[in-house]
Amino acid sequence: MESSKVDMFMMSNSKFFEAHHLMAVREKLLTLDDSKWGMVQTLQFKDPTTSIIVSLLGGQLGIDRFMIGDTGMGIGKLLTCGGLGIWAIIDWFLIMGATREKNMEIFQNSLY
Repeated sequence: MESSKVDMFMMSNSKFFEAHHLMAVREKLLTLDDSKWGMVQTLQFKDPTTSIIVSLLGGQLGIDRFMIGDTGMGIGKLLTCGGLGIWAIIDWFLIMGATREKNMEIFQNSLY
């Protein structure tokens, strides 16, 4: 694929991935066939900033985990009221990284 297309993708979507994943994403896009470019552009990534806001407002109900696709953890947080609040507070620090990891999974799964 053209490096200019890849660079534009990286500039507009870098906030959705962890810093250590960016080079792997770039390398994968450079080796990608041009026929898959349309599919890559239509991928919908979860915004880590939105995840932290939802976690602050509804973290005890597990809404943040449901939002990023962690259904099991969302149910656990819902049934325990966020681990009596402790789990909800811990997630304030972890949810952005978890969202970026889920985005990387979406990216990897879409290419196979």
